[in-house]
Amino acid sequence: MSIQQQFEQIGGKFLTPAERIAEALSSIQCYIFDWDGVFNNGTKMDENGSPFSEPDSMGINMLRFSHWLKHGRLPVTAIITGANNKYAHQFAKREHLDAIYINAKDKRTTLSHLSEQFNISPGKSAFVFDDILDLNAAELCKAAFCVRRDSSVLLSDFILRNKMCDYVSANQGGNHAVREIAELIIGLIGNYDDCVNNRMAHVGVYSDYLNQRNRIDAQFEDMKGK
Repeated sequence: MSIQQQFEQIGGKFLTPAERIAEALSSIQCYIFDWDGVFNNGTKMDENGSPFSEPDSMGINMLRFSHWLKHGRLPVTAIITGANNKYAHQFAKREHLDAIYINAKDKRTTLSHLSEQFNISPGKSAFVFDDILDLNAAELCKAAFCVRRDSSVLLSDFILRNKMCDYVSANQGGNHAVREIAELIIGLIGNYDDCVNNRMAHVGVYSDYLNQRNRIDAQFEDMKGK
């Protein structure tokens, strides 16, 4: 069974054939994630905002490791959120992401800021998103992955009709959609077994990757008023 068939079997929707997504991923240098509705269902738990899950965390770590194995370097990995979310900030710091942008009400502007900051064009970026606020950035990225939400009936139809992404997840935010999308990308990169085997060993190649990753300090950018 092909990777596309496996993900279609659980309910994923490919707006772009898997082979073409794989071609696009070969030039990706940056992975960008929205927060609310992507890592969670968007519900604010307390003053810290909305949380994340460990399966999603592992997914992002393995995605970065997959990229590192394939290209010999770490990808830029960032969170762009329209809110000020303390859990997102904690996650970016803990996982040694490259950057987190908060209060990003115009994500196209934020994407431009990120591109200049890290010298990476949107044409070499992949974006994982879920809502209207994200669309003007998603359409600029080389690859885009939408997290499904059953309640957004007309938005889902709009995204499908206008082909605003390459893949719509089977799982919703809060049910490990990030993990699903990360595993899809790793599968299309073509080194899933290598990632798992090296992570199981936790020495050698994976240790080298982890040492590089852990030297990154997440940059914090407040886009309020920008």
